[in-house]
Amino acid sequence: MGVSRLTLAMLTVLALPAAAGGAVDPRPAAPATAKPLADWPAVKSAVGRDPKIERRIASILAGMTLEQKIGQMTQPDVRYIAPDQVRQYHIGSVLNGGGAWPAMNKHATVKEWADLAQAFHAAAMQTDAKVKIPLIWGTDAVHGHNNVLGATVFPHNIGLGAARDPQLVEEIARATAKASRATGISWVFAPTLAVAQDQRWGRTYESFSSDPALVRLYGAAAVRGLQGTLTGDGDVVATAKHYLADGGTVHGNDQGEARTSRLDLINVHGAGYYSALAAGAQTVMASYSSWTDAGSGAAGGKMHGNRALLTDALKGRMGFDGFVVSDWNAIEQVPGCTKAHCPASINAGVDMVMVPEDWRAFIANTVADVKAGRIAMARIDDAVTRILRVKLRAGLFERLPAAGAFNGRADALEARDLARRAVRESLVLLKNNDAVLPLRRGGRVLVVGKSADSLSNQSGGWTRTWQGTENTNADFGTGQTLLAALREALGADGVEFNETGAGVDPAKYTAVIAVIGETPYAEYNGDIDWPAPLQHSARYKEDLAVLDAVSGRGAPVVTIFYSGRTVYANDLLNRSDAFVAAWLPGTEAAGIADLLLRDGNGRIAYDFRGSLPFAWPGDACTSTVNGTILFRPGYGLRYDSPKAVSALTFTPAPEACG
Repeated sequence: MGVSRLTLAMLTVLALPAAAGGAVDPRPAAPATAKPLADWPAVKSAVGRDPKIERRIASILAGMTLEQKIGQMTQPDVRYIAPDQVRQYHIGSVLNGGGAWPAMNKHATVKEWADLAQAFHAAAMQTDAKVKIPLIWGTDAVHGHNNVLGATVFPHNIGLGAARDPQLVEEIARATAKASRATGISWVFAPTLAVAQDQRWGRTYESFSSDPALVRLYGAAAVRGLQGTLTGDGDVVATAKHYLADGGTVHGNDQGEARTSRLDLINVHGAGYYSALAAGAQTVMASYSSWTDAGSGAAGGKMHGNRALLTDALKGRMGFDGFVVSDWNAIEQVPGCTKAHCPASINAGVDMVMVPEDWRAFIANTVADVKAGRIAMARIDDAVTRILRVKLRAGLFERLPAAGAFNGRADALEARDLARRAVRESLVLLKNNDAVLPLRRGGRVLVVGKSADSLSNQSGGWTRTWQGTENTNADFGTGQTLLAALREALGADGVEFNETGAGVDPAKYTAVIAVIGETPYAEYNGDIDWPAPLQHSARYKEDLAVLDAVSGRGAPVVTIFYSGRTVYANDLLNRSDAFVAAWLPGTEAAGIADLLLRDGNGRIAYDFRGSLPFAWPGDACTSTVNGTILFRPGYGLRYDSPKAVSALTFTPAPEACG
């Protein structure tokens, strides 16, 4: 079921890319690949081999015991290991997963983070090894240093994709790196280079775009911003993830199966990796997903056990000489493996294994595997060589983790002006009938909707906690909701808030601003499982109800829509005079207010610049790039080129698609 052929024909002009549909983007489009690749390309990294480092690696490796080597390959979560255990087991790395903080204090200070990093470092430097090897701490700082109180939270990747500004991406990555180093953390699990193909995927918002050319452009920018020279005070090690085709699974199932041809794997899903590796990315994280060749039907199996892709393609053909890290307990999904035992994954090419809880058993099992010949010593030596290479390149042997210009500084966490600019650039204007926007000052606006005063709904998943849930505004320590931003801009008397819109007369106001959308989610929990429909109001009935309470009652309705994906929303569009796709903008909603309001002299202060990074579906069962499309990628209106959107055909979602 969907819109009629006649309606689709009427929408053809609306569905054209921005440059052809009256919504002009002044910035250049992402460059298209000149010629499709027939095989994995050789990639020349900006970080070349240093003979001095290679000699030093060989010397260190020669003096290490098997147990010390396996310790370097082991990565526990900070919740399940103490600093003295790092010393005892020669641990090479720790991570803090989403929702892990020093002493499990959600409001831990920058100094407390830095002190914990120093404690782990000191323990690593007190082992009985001949050469003391520093530890590297990794964190999911995917849109700012999002686990830490007081850190600026930037728009998620989907919003940055709408901005189509690689320089902005590089600046955000630079700010994120600086904030991470302030807490003593020197490794960031970003950027995500997924080319999402199905909006049902709960990690769609971590993807910049369905366009591999744009993802390729952004991959290099993010790595440059994060890594800098690798040894500066504000530099961290970057991670290209999740290798490979995590955004191409059937029905968008998280950790599912990507059924695509080898050429599509190379040209679509591999695109971001070529630029990220060329920019010098030092680590690659393997994907939970699996791959089946749609051409031959050959099943490659789980990526964590796929030697052809991890070793032959990535390390061999592409020439990657950093290290491959596994995802959270992902080795257990490889046939024959458990959370604490997976020789198949190490043999396939995983160098560092993320075993958050069962790390002691993993070390014992892997030592036994080597002694029994299930894993060759040469494979262990290769993995440790790669880990040492990255640590030496990053200067971890020469300095303390929290040393330098940003050590323990709370102000290093903030980049609010940059985030506000990013929000302005990321918003996409889908509808602005009768030039409702921008609003003139001096009137009085009614603000409605569950998300108007919620930093959690603004920021989405991977924010303060893993799923982004169980947060209050006080858990952010910085930032501004859209309600607060409008009150600051218009004055307290110029704004009235009523979450549901019940019991108020919209005709008494110059405009109604409805702030609605999805609530936070992250991987797995965020999936919309097939065959459930992709209609927003079928999942969030309260959003349709609030628009019903204010629409057509004497004041224009401006809808601000927070979401981690594009969804079927014709019913919401029809109830709105203006409609803004705001994605998941993070903590600085003043950037939204900047675009909604004229300046004090009645002039347009800022125009919209964003354009859709993904297709906007035209029915409730479209969830792929090839389905029924209402607005194509690239669509986005501007104040200087207005275009009316006619009433859209709306067909209620069926109970199930297919």
